[in-house]
Amino acid sequence: MLLLSCRKPVSTNTPAGNNKSTEEQLVEVNRILVKKDRQKITGYINRKGWNMMETETGLWYEILEEGSGDSAKSGQLATMEYTVRLLDGTICYTSNKNSPKTFLIGKGNVESGIEQGVLLLKEGTKARFILPPYLAHGLPGDGDKIPARSIIIYELELLSLTNPQ
Repeated sequence: MLLLSCRKPVSTNTPAGNNKSTEEQLVEVNRILVKKDRQKITGYINRKGWNMMETETGLWYEILEEGSGDSAKSGQLATMEYTVRLLDGTICYTSNKNSPKTFLIGKGNVESGIEQGVLLLKEGTKARFILPPYLAHGLPGDGDKIPARSIIIYELELLSLTNPQ
């Protein structure tokens, strides 16, 4: 009992003048980062002269060539040719080296921005997407070729949509 009474009390107060909780501070930092990423993306699009649209989630897209097939739906198997690059032009991945990418739409096996984007397409469509970090690989990057907090550009062609057995 004597030992416990000698311990210094732990302060749970925040520093004077700072009434924000850690969670509130993190949310504010995140808002700032999202705003800066959006500014980078819009500046890049303007410099390139691209005609892109933004979804409510912050995904940027441009249809380069409209396909004539069926529209993509959750639960379908999507196969696409693709090139992934950074804003500085560095190519990170390409189906020329890695073969086409196939994934089940709605199952989270690709970047969330690509899942959202593919749902905007018809089979045969060629499109360009710009994914801010929170729709791509987030804070850590992919641990290989995409650095931490990277904005990535996907150029793709949706080759086929099939219903899995």
